[in-house]
Amino acid sequence: MQLDTGEIEELAKALYIRALKLLPPDIKRGFSQLQERETDATGSAILATMVENIAVAERTSNLLCQDTGIPIYNVIIGRNVACDGAALKAAIRRGCERATREHPLRSSVVHPLTRRNEQTSCGIGVPLINVDFDEREETVEIEMIPKGSGSENGSFLAMLIPADGVKAVKRFVIDRVIECGGRVCPPTIVGVGIGGTSDLCMHLAKVAATRPLGTACADADGARIEAELSQAVNQLGIGPQGLGGRSTAFRVHVEVAATHITMNPVAVNIQCHSARRASAVVTPGGIAFR
Repeated sequence: MQLDTGEIEELAKALYIRALKLLPPDIKRGFSQLQERETDATGSAILATMVENIAVAERTSNLLCQDTGIPIYNVIIGRNVACDGAALKAAIRRGCERATREHPLRSSVVHPLTRRNEQTSCGIGVPLINVDFDEREETVEIEMIPKGSGSENGSFLAMLIPADGVKAVKRFVIDRVIECGGRVCPPTIVGVGIGGTSDLCMHLAKVAATRPLGTACADADGARIEAELSQAVNQLGIGPQGLGGRSTAFRVHVEVAATHITMNPVAVNIQCHSARRASAVVTPGGIAFR
């Protein structure tokens, strides 16, 4: 399959807009589950308001949140796909720019020092474009994630002492959730990266935070910690928007990587209740949105 960069440009544009307007089905189901379990009156009222906001956005084809985030594109290329990598990245960037210019989207991306906003949702190193490969024949999958600042500010890294063990990992995660409180727009998905190097660990936390609800860590030990932390954070009483209740997080997600014997990196990256993402698969038969 020869990848058409013009097609990819249009897809990058469409996915950005789609992600900003349509909440994924797994997050909607997550809201329903939280509503069933919530016993606090204020928490229940806030959850109901959030659910209504989702419905209004869909009915009016409006944005779920005014924060259009830092645009992230995850690209997975299968076997027997011919493409110019540099042209592929350029096409995604053009699509991202066009989404912002051609639709009423607020550009949230600025230069880190001058704070200059190019009004394109792009800048140095942005959009983030992560490329990986898998074994699917003649298939390219593109996922778009607009990562909002309110939750992205809930990002932390610690190089823990290996001898302190799993208890130290759990304590670090719970302490960070308490520290963030309502600032990260709960209910959240708490992404946790464990192991690797410092930069890999932070990346794993982002992968975990943006993973679909209902999935589990592929590593058995990581999956066990996920379940334990998910229960623990919802006993903190932070609740929706930090105003009390049992619905502090949809779930804690964990991703792990092997690390060095003398260190134990742990990272936290939080995703807010508007856990937006959109994806599509490109094959010789056409494009299928997911």
